[in-house]
Amino acid sequence: MRKLIKVIDTVGEWSGKVFAWMVVPLIVALTYEVIMRYGFDAPTTWAYDVSYMVYGGHFMLGAGYTLLKKGHIRTDFFYEAWPARRQGWIDAVSYLVFFFPGLVFFMLAGWDAAWHSWQMREASEVSAWRPPLYPFKFVMPVTAALLLLQGVSEFTKSVWAARTGRWL
Repeated sequence: MRKLIKVIDTVGEWSGKVFAWMVVPLIVALTYEVIMRYGFDAPTTWAYDVSYMVYGGHFMLGAGYTLLKKGHIRTDFFYEAWPARRQGWIDAVSYLVFFFPGLVFFMLAGWDAAWHSWQMREASEVSAWRPPLYPFKFVMPVTAALLLLQGVSEFTKSVWAARTGRWL
């Protein structure tokens, strides 16, 4: 069990560090757009599309890493004062009742949207550039897979804490 958790957490750590670098092309694209727009009065046709696609991917693909680092929003008014055993039970039940069912919905809806977009070779209609949207939409099922992996790890850690009173 510890070995599985270690492997999943390593994947989560690695993916977070890789996807964090997506902010670099985002900054480059936005800087270029600002310079061209305000310095040369020559705005680009592609900067808006690139920025929402890269930022959207950056935001979504980092969700598993954020779960690993306990960075998602939680109400912890009482939680922090509770012993590890109670925290584990609350977390385990929360994963079963809220996280996994919501994730199943996200996985199905994300896959459906991505597959439909792929089949019709969907393109953006926001700008004259009209970049393809289907690669961007496949970020949803990839995000769901990364969240599922990390969710299994976090759920397992919660069950361990609920049973032993210690966190892994």
